[in-house]
Amino acid sequence: MRFEAILLGIIQGLTEGFPVSSTGHLKLAERALRLQLPSLFTIILHAGTLAATTIFFRKDIEKMLRALIRLDLSRSEGGTIFQRIIIGTIFTAITGLVTIIIEPLFYEVRAIGILFLLSGLSTYLSRIKIPEKRHISFKEAALIGAVQGFSLLPGLSRSGLTISTALMLGVEREYSFKFSFLLSIPAVLGGLIITLITQHEILYKTGLEIEDIFFGILTSALLGYISLKLLKKTLRYFHNFAFYPIFLGLLLTLLGG
Repeated sequence: MRFEAILLGIIQGLTEGFPVSSTGHLKLAERALRLQLPSLFTIILHAGTLAATTIFFRKDIEKMLRALIRLDLSRSEGGTIFQRIIIGTIFTAITGLVTIIIEPLFYEVRAIGILFLLSGLSTYLSRIKIPEKRHISFKEAALIGAVQGFSLLPGLSRSGLTISTALMLGVEREYSFKFSFLLSIPAVLGGLIITLITQHEILYKTGLEIEDIFFGILTSALLGYISLKLLKKTLRYFHNFAFYPIFLGLLLTLLGG
């Protein structure tokens, strides 16, 4: 099982940062390779990329924490973005609840392919507006947060949807990148906590060893950090990431059963 755990960790780490849908790739890997790990384990792998995101944006998180401690939420940079993260997280929770209900409808290969297509088109459309500002309003934060909630569906990229939405709203590229991944932290953390509380007994019935979980999370964290660094360096070509999910989506839609 260690090989399977590490393989899924590699997939999670490489695809979480880039706008190509880690969830969609994990679902495809499970089907193609007939992996015997529980779906709960794929959710736990997000702990690795969550750690990578937290470390990568540690300075921005520190700014937000300082602003919160000082109750300086309206004037400081950290306080301003913290407020937007809260608003975005609320709307992520709202759309996320709806998405959880319809998620089982999108487990078939062809359905996942259609979602890959939509995700790729969203990423490509991010090129239509030139970035103009380094600011996100409350309404824009709510919209980006709401879009993030739909990324629970396999094939829809969380980073692809949120960064593309911010770019189409005219937000500067690096700020869109930063806001997208800071917004992911409370969403992923909340999902992990809820899942572990409600489904932790499943792990005991699968025979997964602590070492398997550790290596899967470690692999996910290391590659997740690398993917973040690579994405940051290639932000000016962000829309070009669309071609891969579009191609994969067409392939799955035409050939999937």
